[in-house]
Amino acid sequence: MEGNIYNAVWLTVVACLWGSTNPLIKRGSSGIEHINSSNAVCQFFSEIKFLITNWKYIVPFLINQSGSVVYYLTLASADLTLAVPITNSLTFIFTTITGKLLGEKFGNKDTYIGMLFIVIGVTLCVLDKALANQE
Repeated sequence: MEGNIYNAVWLTVVACLWGSTNPLIKRGSSGIEHINSSNAVCQFFSEIKFLITNWKYIVPFLINQSGSVVYYLTLASADLTLAVPITNSLTFIFTTITGKLLGEKFGNKDTYIGMLFIVIGVTLCVLDKALANQE
């Protein structure tokens, strides 16, 4: 039981790292659409240069990638039937909350109800696995 709870905490950390950086990465990449080059190869390298020299993009990107490292390490001991739903669903919640804090348009009451159902569903998944391992 402790292992599942421990993994669930780390998977929640991953979701937080991924979700909280998504809106920041989106903001940091703003302006890339204005880059124009003579051909596709120059365009590609110009866009890469724009991104890697832009701290507003690269810092959240590196934090996001640290979440991927934690995810990879946690998968060694985590049950995949817990890992995928926890990280994917909670990433959505953290993205939504961070976007709201940054002033992005937020959904209506249905969004809140959906987020509540996500939290309830993840909690039930973790409890089910924890109780199944006790038997």
